[in-house]
Parts: sequence; C-alpha cells; structure tokens
Amino acid sequence: MNEQLNTFIQVAETGSFSKAAEKLFVSPTAVMKQMNLLEKHVGVPLLIRTNHGVVLTEAGKSFSKDAAFMMQYFQEALLRTHHAAQTSQFVIRVGTSMLNPCKVLLDLWNEISDQYPQFKINIVHFEDDVYTLPTTYRTIGKRFDFIVGPTLAENWKDYFRVLELGRCRFCFAVSRNHRLASKKTLSVKDLYGEKLVVVNGGKSSVIDEIRDFLIRNHPKIKIKDILRLFDLDVFNRCEESGSVLLTLDAWADIHPSLVTLPSDLDFTIPYGLLYPLHPSEDVNQFLGIIKEMQSKHS
Repeated sequence: MNEQLNTFIQVAETGSFSKAAEKLFVSPTAVMKQMNLLEKHVGVPLLIRTNHGVVLTEAGKSFSKDAAFMMQYFQEALLRTHHAAQTSQFVIRVGTSMLNPCKVLLDLWNEISDQYPQFKINIVHFEDDVYTLPTTYRTIGKRFDFIVGPTLAENWKDYFRVLELGRCRFCFAVSRNHRLASKKTLSVKDLYGEKLVVVNGGKSSVIDEIRDFLIRNHPKIKIKDILRLFDLDVFNRCEESGSVLLTLDAWADIHPSLVTLPSDLDFTIPYGLLYPLHPSEDVNQFLGIIKEMQSKHS
C-alpha cells in the first residue's frame, strides 16, 4: 500500500504515467499496474486516462489531499518504530579469551538469534594472565555479563554463578617432540617416569581427586604441583621443559607446539556460562532463553 500511495502522488503531480515512472525509476507499465491495484483497493476510479496523460477524478482529488498526509504519517511511524526497537534493545556483554572463548555460546545463540532481535551480543576481550584473572572473575557483571568456560576455580563461588552447558574431559598435553606425542591416546601407565604438571590454583576438588588417585595408585609418576590458575604461560613452560600437562579437551588447540591426547582418566568437569550472583533483568531474560533452548535439546 505504501508503494501505491507514493506512485499515486507522483502521477497526480506529473499528470503522466511515463513522467511518474522516470521519477520512480520504474517502467510506465509498472506505474499503471500500481494505479490499477490502488483503484481496486479504494473501490472507485481515481484517475481518468487520456491520450495526453491522466487527470484526477473528483474522488481522486479528494484522495490526493490525504495521500501525502498518509505517506508522511507512515514515515513518522517507521521512525518511531525503529526508535522503539533501539531503546528496547538489550546489550549482552560476553567476555572472551584464548582459554575461555565465547564460541560455544555464540554457536548456541546464532541458532535462535533471529527470534530475539531485542538482544545484541557485545564481545569483550580479556587476557588469560595469572595476575589479572582473579580480578576478571571478581568483576563478572561489571565489565561483562558472561564468561564461557570450565569451572576449575571453585573458590570463586562467592563471585559468580554457573549455568552448566556440558562437560570437559581431562587429557594430557605433551610437546610435539615428546616420546609420547605419536600416541593416539595416553594411559596413566604411559606416564611412568614422566613429570606431570598438575595446576590447581582454583582449588578444584576434581583435580584434587585426580592428584590423590595418581599418588595412591601410580607412584611412578612424578607430580609437579602448580598452585596457580591456568594461563598461557603454563602451556609455554610445559612445552619448553618437556613435562606432561594435565589439561582439558577444550584446550586441545591452545598451543601449536603441544599435542593434547585423550586419557583413560575417568574424570570430567563442567563448563558453562559464568554469570553474576545478582544478574540484571535483561541478563535473566537471556539466561531463561538459553535454559529453554537446553531443555528442548535434552
């Protein structure tokens, strides 16, 4: 209808289908079709076709007085609609880093994002630095609304909540030059005589269980405890020293000079959305959508 009104206004002003067509960058035939549709919709003739052009009928003259107003009102309504859409848009800030990439959440969201145009995702980068990570976890809800990652730091429960999305399996990472690098999988017994780096600065009970299991049942493995959080420097040092690193399958591609191999350890740890203890209303709405999507997939 909007296109028909605009075409009618041009025809009324120029008095010609061909001149109106030039202004609208369409063919005269297209203009005629639009006018035929408009008259059919209105129910009365609006134009008198002659060999010298077109003139308005009395009904057409009456209609032309309102057509410009209707076009102006339509354009104003569009502006108001777009403004309302912008002011009601919720920006969800998602943190991302090499060890905590947001791709898992984005892949989930991209499946349904067209159903929720009021939400906009804003990606916020942060560093995997052992010195700044504690502050990063404490500020969830200030700098960003979500971080996606494994829940290895149980001593941060006073600072955020977790919506579980899945489980990560524990693996072993070795340098590409290591004697074990060519294996497809590693059993615990393959590590006899090796130094195994166990990182547990987050005081994870699961990592404590693995460490105790290995000490009790496999004393031939030399365990090196690292009381810090996982960061890129841990991977660098293990590659340089030739040590074996207890790691996660989610980090298989973190370091180009390390090979991450599946293990026979029967331990997993959850990964998911880390979000504020007291989320805002829009964050709660976003969480509700993700939870609903999870329930449909389960």
